[in-house]
Amino acid sequence: MHYRYIGRSGLRVSPICLGTMTFGSQCDEKNAFAIMDKAYEAGVNFFDTAELYPVPPETKLAGLTEEMVGRWLKTKPRDSVILAGKVAGAASGWFIPPIRHGYTACDRFHIERAVEGSLKRLGTDYIDLYQMHWPDTVVPIEETLRAFDSLVQSGKVRYIGTSNDSAHGTMKALMTSKYEKLARFESIQNNFSLLNRRALDEIGALCKNENISLLPYSPLGGGVLSGKYNQNINAHGRFSDYVKSPNQRQRLMASRFLNDKTLASTQEYLRIAHEAGLDPVTMAIAWSKQFEFVASTIIGATVPEQLDATLAAMNLTLTPEILKALEGVHAKILYPMG
Repeated sequence: MHYRYIGRSGLRVSPICLGTMTFGSQCDEKNAFAIMDKAYEAGVNFFDTAELYPVPPETKLAGLTEEMVGRWLKTKPRDSVILAGKVAGAASGWFIPPIRHGYTACDRFHIERAVEGSLKRLGTDYIDLYQMHWPDTVVPIEETLRAFDSLVQSGKVRYIGTSNDSAHGTMKALMTSKYEKLARFESIQNNFSLLNRRALDEIGALCKNENISLLPYSPLGGGVLSGKYNQNINAHGRFSDYVKSPNQRQRLMASRFLNDKTLASTQEYLRIAHEAGLDPVTMAIAWSKQFEFVASTIIGATVPEQLDATLAAMNLTLTPEILKALEGVHAKILYPMG
């Protein structure tokens, strides 16, 4: 297997990363352990979690995912696993995190509280990659980066990253780190898939020119690219629930992922996969990890069997003919997720 470095760091990771956000809500501990074992045995050494997980976020469940991952981590040599964690972003946007009474911010106080809590739940004395879950629009990036830098200097965190950020915000952070001589973001974790190619507009150029790695999440477009919603719009999945949710944020998210254009695009991708003799899940993940600025694509599962199609993408390179056909779909239906 070809392992890849994250940014300019010493972290060498598998091209597939196992995300854990369903552990504790849609997935119980027995299945979570089976999923992590199966991924680990297949060569996956990169696991991603967050203090906010599982999803959908709830006060009574927050941190449960990290506890499960921590118990599993004790069954493996610690240095054989590259562990990524996240501090919840600020409560100044459209989402109020159900932790620390909803007053989260990316300042020193919250970052230090968050990492101490995560280390305790994970049962480890360090996190390999610690990420800002989403940017803070109020706290200056200088304060955020100084807090992260102190964690790196103390050894509690090896490297830092960001997520759900723009090219402007990420570049501003990189320049601040450079001139203030602080630890810099080595990665950015953003939504990226056949249905959402926005990262190719600016983030990709930023990553290539500044040597920062993209860690795509939701490479299946929230499960839409599996084709299950094309077969049954009410198929079992979070967006079937989100469409009917009283929570406005969840309804808006569902409409972005699940709409006429995403379903039409997916129907075309299903046809291409069928003609190529590929599982559409395998094809979608293989597409995501083909870019040179992508270090590792984050996948998820609620039962071990779901890993079969995703892990099949680990060493798969799509042919030029398939890539051309996939580009044709995007040219016909531009930016289906907006």
